[in-house]
Amino acid sequence: MPAELPTPDASTPATPAPASARAAQPAATGTGPGRLIVAVYAVLALAATGRSVLQITEYFARAPLAYVLSAVAAVIYLLATYALATARRALALTACSIELAGVLVVGLASYAARDAFPDKTVWSHFGSGYGYVPLVLPVVGLWWLRHTAASGGQSTGTRAG
Repeated sequence: MPAELPTPDASTPATPAPASARAAQPAATGTGPGRLIVAVYAVLALAATGRSVLQITEYFARAPLAYVLSAVAAVIYLLATYALATARRALALTACSIELAGVLVVGLASYAARDAFPDKTVWSHFGSGYGYVPLVLPVVGLWWLRHTAASGGQSTGTRAG
């Protein structure tokens, strides 16, 4: 026999949450324009994963540090994709921040220590091998997180998350 659902008490009418309470929740990150950001992250995650796996399995002795960093970048892109798609804001903020720091540090290192980066990786030369998308994408991701947090769920087509 199924359990009975409680019925609302007539003395406590159901009222929607006040607008101020609804506005306090940030908008979802994977809706509206966020879908395009998530899609770009997903494509970059697949590309970085494929390239790093190939470089590690075929050419590891040539530049082990560069290829391991490329694999780390791929993992960070996967995390950012997941976090942005599912509105896991703290994880997305962490992933995008690490990604930005990584592309800046590795980008500089790839020019300073050219021997350690003989082949292009996702973050070497500031992502030039990927059309500089790795340099721009974390800035866009961080902006989107800030934008959706500030909009408080007021953006069209978004849901609180």
